[in-house]
Amino acid sequence: MKIKTILKRILKGFLIILATFIVLMLIPRTIGFLFPEKAPIAYHFELLDYLAIGVGLEKMADLKPEIPATIEEIKDIEYKNVGGKSLHLDIYKPKELKEPSPLLVFIHGGAWRHGQRSDYLGYLVNYAEKGYMTATVSYRLDTLYPACVEDIADAVDWLFKNGESYGVDTSRIALIGGSAGGHLSLLSGYNWINHQPVAENDTTVIPMHKVKAVVDIYGPVDLTTPYASTQPLVTRFIGHPYTEKPELYWDASPAKYLHKDLPATLIFQGTSDMLVPTSQSDTLKARLDRLVVPCEYYKLPLWPHAMDIALRPNQYMQKKMDAFFEKYLK
Repeated sequence: MKIKTILKRILKGFLIILATFIVLMLIPRTIGFLFPEKAPIAYHFELLDYLAIGVGLEKMADLKPEIPATIEEIKDIEYKNVGGKSLHLDIYKPKELKEPSPLLVFIHGGAWRHGQRSDYLGYLVNYAEKGYMTATVSYRLDTLYPACVEDIADAVDWLFKNGESYGVDTSRIALIGGSAGGHLSLLSGYNWINHQPVAENDTTVIPMHKVKAVVDIYGPVDLTTPYASTQPLVTRFIGHPYTEKPELYWDASPAKYLHKDLPATLIFQGTSDMLVPTSQSDTLKARLDRLVVPCEYYKLPLWPHAMDIALRPNQYMQKKMDAFFEKYLK
């Protein structure tokens, strides 16, 4: 009898725990159903996020869509050749485009070490279908700072110089990136290249390009914070310990280049991001507000890093980007 009683109690406890777990897993979707205009809520832990996808509670965003017949894809345009390595960009444009269009430039992430320009194909196609021109850029990977930053700056320079021949309105260019791509978007959008020293005998004039808007999706902003300056991905990117070259960490930080004439900025951040702390985006928002730079900031509750591979946050973010681009690019 005692063994049966113990087993029953164990089974009962297990069922209670299971029922509680199921209810907790259903809460995010229930809240999303009741309050569709609110930022979607996730499950706090990445394992639970993947579990929700696995059991069908969450759907993945379509990251590799087919190119619609209404969209022209122009691939493998060389914008730069460095050391014999050819760097390319791709452009997507509505075939029925009748007049110069705003351009959305998407910059992939991957900790400055990996990734490819097709990673944001879902965004590229969706926004081309909405009437925008879109582009995506390759850059040198697994190289030390500032190689990839120079590449993005050169790609933006190329688009300003050559965009009109593809139908781009170069007065309306936005940079969008996630994670390392967010970091690169901020640096280029905030004119990092115009702050770099040149040799005394270098007579090159670097043109000042005015990017109209920047979208930072959970990108690092200040690499000198205690967490960032000891984070292995960051120290590998810089190539020196912070104690040896602290000036390089600050030089590679978008926070260094803040001023009152910056482009309008849109920020997205998951509150359970364990790779890029929420404090990075909080700090950027606070500093831009002090400078009276137009800035919108959306926190997505309990979502981790790379949250926009899931459909609900992806759709929410696109809705906010739609309104942001309508306001600052149209």
